[in-house]
Amino acid sequence: MTPLAAPSAAAPLRGYAVESSEEIYGGKIFSLRKDSVRMLDGQVAVRETVAHPGAAVVVALDEQERVVLIRQYRHPVRDYLWELPAGLLDVQGEAAHRSAARELAEEAGLIARRWDTLLDLRSSPGFSDEAVRVYLARDLSDVAAADRYVGEHEESDLTIRRVDLDEAARWVLAGRIENAAAAAGVLAALAARAAGYSGLRAVDAPWPAKPTHAS
Repeated sequence: MTPLAAPSAAAPLRGYAVESSEEIYGGKIFSLRKDSVRMLDGQVAVRETVAHPGAAVVVALDEQERVVLIRQYRHPVRDYLWELPAGLLDVQGEAAHRSAARELAEEAGLIARRWDTLLDLRSSPGFSDEAVRVYLARDLSDVAAADRYVGEHEESDLTIRRVDLDEAARWVLAGRIENAAAAAGVLAALAARAAGYSGLRAVDAPWPAKPTHAS
């Protein structure tokens, strides 16, 4: 079977010109704007879009191939979710992989010496430009006790667990891991391991989907 060619990230957009754009709401994390877009048939349609800075997510695998999972309260869904260490790209001038390393240290108390880009996601492209890059982090060690981050609010109530990668994949299929980036990251790590971790992109690989308003 001939593999499908990857679409070109530089392919020009055909049509869909934005005739006007109005910010409806500007918040701490995201903003909401209303765009008037000219469709291919010449009509103008209104599209509401959530502008988001993007996020970095970490699949941290230890020497026993256990993945680091975090159980955290998420207020919008009023529930605790099993997730991966992650955070917003909200520090001006900080590279995405640096954000990932910082979040791994803060949330899981870990440092990784080996980093690869695992996959890229567009979380909800029907209404948001949020882009997520998921990294694979290996060769783990603990953050020094004196440098440990003390979380506030929801981050003071984290449960951290190391779960065998195969078991974590079963959690995904059983609906126990519902966070989209976590589910995708776990399954991608499983596929990467099956391929001997070959073909992974560099930690600083180009990321065309990263929102232009991100830091």
